[in-house]
Amino acid sequence: MLRDKLRPFLDRYNEITALLSDPDIINDIDRMTKLSKEQSSIQDIKNAASEYLKTLDDIEENKLLLDDAELGELAKDELKNAQNRIVELENEIKILLLPKDPNDDKNIFLEIRAGTGGDEAALFVGDLFNAYIRYAEARGYKFEIVSQSEGSVGGFKEVILLIKGQGAYSRLKFEGGTHRVQRVPETESQGRVHTSAVTVAIMPEVQDSEIQINPNDLRIDVMRSSGHGGQSVNTTDSAVRITHIPTGLVVTNQDGKSQHKNKEAAMKVLKARLYEMQEAERLEKEMSERKQQVGTGDRSGRIRTYNFPQNRISDHRINLTLYRLEAIMAAGLFDEIIDPLIANAQAQALSAAGL
Repeated sequence: MLRDKLRPFLDRYNEITALLSDPDIINDIDRMTKLSKEQSSIQDIKNAASEYLKTLDDIEENKLLLDDAELGELAKDELKNAQNRIVELENEIKILLLPKDPNDDKNIFLEIRAGTGGDEAALFVGDLFNAYIRYAEARGYKFEIVSQSEGSVGGFKEVILLIKGQGAYSRLKFEGGTHRVQRVPETESQGRVHTSAVTVAIMPEVQDSEIQINPNDLRIDVMRSSGHGGQSVNTTDSAVRITHIPTGLVVTNQDGKSQHKNKEAAMKVLKARLYEMQEAERLEKEMSERKQQVGTGDRSGRIRTYNFPQNRISDHRINLTLYRLEAIMAAGLFDEIIDPLIANAQAQALSAAGL
């Protein structure tokens, strides 16, 4: 019974509230922080559970008043409202009871790379980069460019953003994959529509304690930063390339003037990529064991098409098509796609859990 599943959350919330007023815990910053985070993590389900139990009581009270000469009609209306609200709360609570992705509250590295299509792909990386910036701004996220490699005619061959904000990963984790664009390139003189592609990777920012790297597994090279055509843009060896020998992963950063800062930024990206590899292995194992789709799906597969001549954007995972591509790109209105993706993932998870 749902009531029985909710009681432990209410008991634990009340227990934490009492603990947070204990002088011994108040003086223990680490434990205080841990308990506060735990309480915050169950705040939503505690609120929904409290309302759910109160609404159940309201239903019982109004049922007893249905035959009352004076209050019967009022009780009938109140009962109907309460029964409708119970249905809404049950749906909300089922979603809140689903196992939470441990990365959902983390900041992310958003990496966009040009794929097939040459200069046109690089130009679209720039367009997608600007659209994600607008999306981040609209949601109040902070962001910074970690590294960038500009295209020869504009845009980027590759760009990596660090996006900071509560729930950044939970909102953007479905963006990982291949994004295909169909439009007339600026360099096309005969007006022909070309198809090109870029890849997007979403990697949660990880703490040092979450992933350990043996310094002996790293090869660190320093060099002079270079601009277009390979020309040197400074006279010091500030660019850094880090190779993780066991996996072959290579991260290069040359955006900062300081070698130390470039190395620090490159290490953060390397840790995020290694963590992503671990997560991919974990998800693959879960899919194999549970025989079902979990997580964010195939990160390398084509997930979306941007057709500019038809002003159409299509997400192939949920068969969603919107004819407002220009507006979405101009204002970063990705929630129009992300919200249905989240709803679809929740529906799959509910079905798998038998809820």
